[in-house]
Amino acid sequence: MQTKPRNLTMMTDLYQLTMMNGYFIDGTYRNEAVFDVFFRANGQLNYAIAAGLEQAVDYIKKLSFGQEDLEYLRSLQIFSPDFIEYLRDFSFTGDIYSVEEGEVVFPGEPIMVVKAPLIEAQLIETTLLNIVSHQTLIATKASRIVMAAGDKAVVEFGLRRAQGPDAGIYGARASIIGGCKGTSNVLAGQMFQIDVKGTHSHSWVMSYPSELEAFEAFARMYPDNCLLLVDTFDTLKSGVPNAIKVFRRLRAAGHKPVGIRLDSGDLAYLSKKARAMLDEAGFSDAIIFASNDIDENLIAQLRLQDAKIDVYGVGTKLITSHDMPSLGGVYKLAEIERDGVRYPRMKFSDTTEKITNPGFKTIYRIYEKGSGKAFADLIALRDEQPLTKPLTLTHAVDRWKQTTFADYDARCLHKQIFARGKCVYECPPLHDSVAFSAKELARFWDEYKRLSNPHIYKVDLSDALYALKLSLLEANK
Repeated sequence: MQTKPRNLTMMTDLYQLTMMNGYFIDGTYRNEAVFDVFFRANGQLNYAIAAGLEQAVDYIKKLSFGQEDLEYLRSLQIFSPDFIEYLRDFSFTGDIYSVEEGEVVFPGEPIMVVKAPLIEAQLIETTLLNIVSHQTLIATKASRIVMAAGDKAVVEFGLRRAQGPDAGIYGARASIIGGCKGTSNVLAGQMFQIDVKGTHSHSWVMSYPSELEAFEAFARMYPDNCLLLVDTFDTLKSGVPNAIKVFRRLRAAGHKPVGIRLDSGDLAYLSKKARAMLDEAGFSDAIIFASNDIDENLIAQLRLQDAKIDVYGVGTKLITSHDMPSLGGVYKLAEIERDGVRYPRMKFSDTTEKITNPGFKTIYRIYEKGSGKAFADLIALRDEQPLTKPLTLTHAVDRWKQTTFADYDARCLHKQIFARGKCVYECPPLHDSVAFSAKELARFWDEYKRLSNPHIYKVDLSDALYALKLSLLEANK
């Protein structure tokens, strides 16, 4: 039986379609609009790792309404017949600009910019936010965990705790962009060519008459991939000693044991005791793999206690982004065309953080000469040329705060993804995005990446963008 191609066109909020119907009826549906995708400062994230672009591209490419879709929408009896017929030949005809997957991004920065006929730009809001916000959230959580682990590897182990199949599959993908070295998710491994990792569970041990017999059976079947879970009964009294017995037999037969896994108890204490026992038995190269509700905060504490853990398996708290279950991504109108005239648009609010930046924009990253480290990002209008030498950067709010560079390096973060409805960007292999992310993250000073109380990275507005924003604020008084 052939699987029906995945099409997410109908995965949208009803109000997107009711607005589209309204634009169609009042004749404004062809007016060109610019929307920004970004996330707001929330007190928890100083930076994020952008992810999900490849799936967003696939979604845009497949935008179309089938006959079943049209019949369902007609059955709701809230849309005009002419609008339903318009949808029959619907496709995306606009432009999309985006940062690349793995890019380091900050609150308020347009991760993605959509410039398209209003009716098209309106439809894709919900699904773009769903795809980009979710994968960016998980990639960012993974990045924090990997950073806490330092030179120790992290493996994503969260499929069984994910909020549904898609969250498990695409969360695994995002975790790799964030720096994880593998996943337990076999389907994600197959789909994205990710290394898959795993050994056995407690049920394997309990299904045999004794722990030792369970270990021996596993070693017979996987002599060159033998990593044993040692905490089913008593980690130090039986688990590690039985593992050592099996390891000796493997070594005598010419095989090299991989190591042991801890999944409960005081991981710092148990890992140090287990390390000593393994070393004394002559297995100093056997690794200790640890799991059990781990996140970046626990890893930081374990490292402070000199835990002897070589690999961390992180499940629930990674795949669900346990302490921050939503990125807070938004999609806001920044410009609209009426009668051939382009009008900047800005959302006003009593909450400063919710006031948006108007206009058709892009982002430049400014690097210090010599160190090569990122100093600040500059959000600017796309039709201006803000990179002068010398360059003066001005704080986005406190305009009296300025820094001037006589010399610097700069990079535009946006790539054009779609041009007049045609995809003009080739998504790189996943592992290229992983390498790109690691390289760019390393170009930031450590104080910006601290888990607690990080130094706030500078995201400035160009003079022209600030003047435009100020003029709209003054006009709204």
